[in-house]
Amino acid sequence: MDRSLFYRADITGTTFTLNTKESGHLVRVLRMKNGDMLRFTDGKGKIYTCKILDDNTKGCEIEVLDSEPGKDKRSFYLQIAVAPTKNINRFEWFLEKATEIGIDRIIPFVSGHSERKDIKTDRLDRVITAAMKQSLKSFHPKLDEIIKFSQLIELPFEGRKFIACLDDDDTPELSKVYQPGENAWILIGPEGDFSPKEIENAKTKGFMPVRLGPYRLRTETAAIAACHTINILNY
Repeated sequence: MDRSLFYRADITGTTFTLNTKESGHLVRVLRMKNGDMLRFTDGKGKIYTCKILDDNTKGCEIEVLDSEPGKDKRSFYLQIAVAPTKNINRFEWFLEKATEIGIDRIIPFVSGHSERKDIKTDRLDRVITAAMKQSLKSFHPKLDEIIKFSQLIELPFEGRKFIACLDDDDTPELSKVYQPGENAWILIGPEGDFSPKEIENAKTKGFMPVRLGPYRLRTETAAIAACHTINILNY
């Protein structure tokens, strides 16, 4: 069986049919044919063992033979809110690597020092999907639409809330205050950091200021450092 992992969010019943684009890729590009075995994930934690019933390039029919839980379920929930970078390629790099490392939700936001005010969510979601398949994960991280910082900090969350910033010399390291097993939400600001008012507003909403190390990090590096820190402390 091909060790590649394919993605379909709405797997129900014992058969399903791929669209023209997916069918063409499977049959023409990957040279798969009737009877070939392959694996799909629904992005919700399941891996499906499947077989090609009809290798039609306009509508390839797939039969579901079996399903099992993926091996990437975690005992904690991690969401990171990030101010998208001016160079969107750097933000895409973060999405790719965070998906590989392990993350549940990404919330892009606009703050006072943001250099980018909008994103193409559909394109970025495809980056996440590709990373999920490449790393053989069974969970597809959720990518929100971009929102304002003032709206962001009002969102409900059950767990520890942190804001990574250069608040003062007494700001603790994330690795020193986070406890394994806790759900975590971390805010990562733009290159110019959060404004003092934004930090204070976040504090009033229960966000604890933390550092991610002794050095100033670029936005996407800080976001990956936060993602890796939470994951490594849980393993």
